Amino acid sequence: MVVASMLTGCSQNPYLANGSGSVWQPPPTGNQLTAVQTQVAELNRRVQLLDDNNRQLTTQLAQSEQQAQVYRDELNLVRSQLADTAQQYEAARIAASNAQSSAKSFQASAQLRGGATIRANTNLTQLAGRLQLGNLQVQQDGEVIRVIVPSDQLFAPGTAQLQPQSTAVLDPVAAQLRSTFPRQRIAIEGYTDNSPMYGGAVGSPHQLTSAQTSAVLDLLTRRAGMPTAQLFIVSQGANNPRGDNATPAGRAANRRIELVIYPETF
Repeated sequence: MVVASMLTGCSQNPYLANGSGSVWQPPPTGNQLTAVQTQVAELNRRVQLLDDNNRQLTTQLAQSEQQAQVYRDELNLVRSQLADTAQQYEAARIAASNAQSSAKSFQASAQLRGGATIRANTNLTQLAGRLQLGNLQVQQDGEVIRVIVPSDQLFAPGTAQLQPQSTAVLDPVAAQLRSTFPRQRIAIEGYTDNSPMYGGAVGSPHQLTSAQTSAVLDLLTRRAGMPTAQLFIVSQGANNPRGDNATPAGRAANRRIELVIYPETF
């Protein structure tokens, strides 16, 4: 019995707490506490860094959204401008087609009638001497008078968009044509150089000069009040150059609008 009691007493493991079977752990030392605190501090630092990165990403995302909206607005504006330009070009094309039809009718009516060519009795050369158009050239060309207006004074390069200063050039021309040649037929002939067309609303020199002459026709009739029946347009494109297209000065001379005054009346 004594032996049994001794064996029973020896089975009580002093490292088991309260007989529950849990392993007893010694309290942490100072070095262990410091290591734990260091780990906790490092984890806190990483959490703070992640929070900072998250805030930065959120800010950048908001800025990207704003920039994307700006790009969308600009794209919509460009699309609207392209649509307006396309409408203007189509209107100019229709006007050019109508004017060319009118010109053909006029040429047909000016042919021989009963074996005699219809001619006006007006002395155009004498009347042309009355024109005072500053630096614009006025030339006699057979039976017609040509008033030469550089296109660079009227249009933005390579376009049919009239510049603000174009009215200062064309208004005095229109006023003198109205008073000096009130009944003569007047052609608006468009010429340009042989430079290639890059993008824009026109794809060829003929399309460009057609649109430019249509714009001048519109200004002379709407703003200057010249009769529509008096005017017609001719698109020459890069034909009949006045200068050498190999030089800047020659190309500038080739970009022009010519107002051609005929002896025939309307």
